[in-house]
Amino acid sequence: MSGKIWFVGAGPGDPDLITVKGRRLLEESGAILYAGSLVDQAATRYAPAGCEIRDSKDMTLDEMTGWLLDQAIRHATVVRLQTGDPGLYGALIEMTRPLTAAGIDWAVVPGVSSAMASVAAAGETLTLPEVTQTVILTRVAGRTPMPEGEDLEALACHHCTLCIYLSITLLHEVTRALRAAGWAEDAPILVVQKASWPGEEKIIRGTLADIKGKCQAEKVGSQAMIVASPTLGAAHWKDLARSKLYDPAFTHRFRRAIDHHANQDPENTHE
Repeated sequence: MSGKIWFVGAGPGDPDLITVKGRRLLEESGAILYAGSLVDQAATRYAPAGCEIRDSKDMTLDEMTGWLLDQAIRHATVVRLQTGDPGLYGALIEMTRPLTAAGIDWAVVPGVSSAMASVAAAGETLTLPEVTQTVILTRVAGRTPMPEGEDLEALACHHCTLCIYLSITLLHEVTRALRAAGWAEDAPILVVQKASWPGEEKIIRGTLADIKGKCQAEKVGSQAMIVASPTLGAAHWKDLARSKLYDPAFTHRFRRAIDHHANQDPENTHE
């Protein structure tokens, strides 16, 4: 009988951000294929003695699939360790289709994406009541084209939170698209390079007008998340709309609203 292949999200870089389930599978694995160009090699520190560990950065897709198929014949648990979450900007379906065709069992363990790690590192939030309740995860067209209707300028017209992956080398195109969509020159922009990577994380705050220059000054040219959002900097705003969930006047299934006037005796009420 063949073993099972697990596609595990390693998270954004800090090996401690892998899920408990992901770590357990690494500890049980007989073979690990990890994305060495993106995943910190320290993430393989959970592998048991004797585990076969292979870096995939010099492999083609067919070579990776072949390696996984071969290891599944020899081991009960095989892990493909990917950066972030396996279902976001990865080759998950391209890799699993041949496994399914070969009758190999596989499953996915989700991971923390760099978008979440970046806003966490900066102490920001993706959504705010009455500011934006929508988050778009996208990228700028490069060697991989964007489908019709998904260019950044069109998406930016919503003026919600944009988490822009794989685009730091095209930051000039990002800023052009935001301007074309009507974003102001002083609109806040956040760039985080290697979010959560111990000793390597860089957090750069700027505006549409100056973020490119700031990134150039910091020599940020790879592995960076770009966040454009009307929520950025909210920790320093004078006023915020409060969440209804925690409002004492809001009723939900776990708590009744508090009516501060309900128990007052009209005879004892003082002006």
